Amino acid sequence: MNSNKNYDLSFFFLPEAKMKQLNSLYRKKDYAANVLSFPYSKSEGEILINKTYEKKAGEASYLFIHSLLHLQGLSHGKKMEEEEMKLLKKLYPKKWDRIINGFA
Repeated sequence: MNSNKNYDLSFFFLPEAKMKQLNSLYRKKDYAANVLSFPYSKSEGEILINKTYEKKAGEASYLFIHSLLHLQGLSHGKKMEEEEMKLLKKLYPKKWDRIINGFA
């Protein structure tokens, strides 16, 4: 995990067509990603979230947390899921489970 307190983060909501284009270019996947994370260095990164989540605070928060964990070096798996749940429970103590189940 990155313990650097000085981290330069860019964050944007992008239209679905742009997310599809970037997902195709960088991941060779032919669909609009819900989120993309780009670590540029140990102290810089970028998070792009599909604009369809812009007005869905819980879902956007989950995607943001998911991306932050990727930028810190975590890959999909049990440890990442545990961290996501821990953070979602803090942000949304009454509906964290509904948020996470929306992406299951």
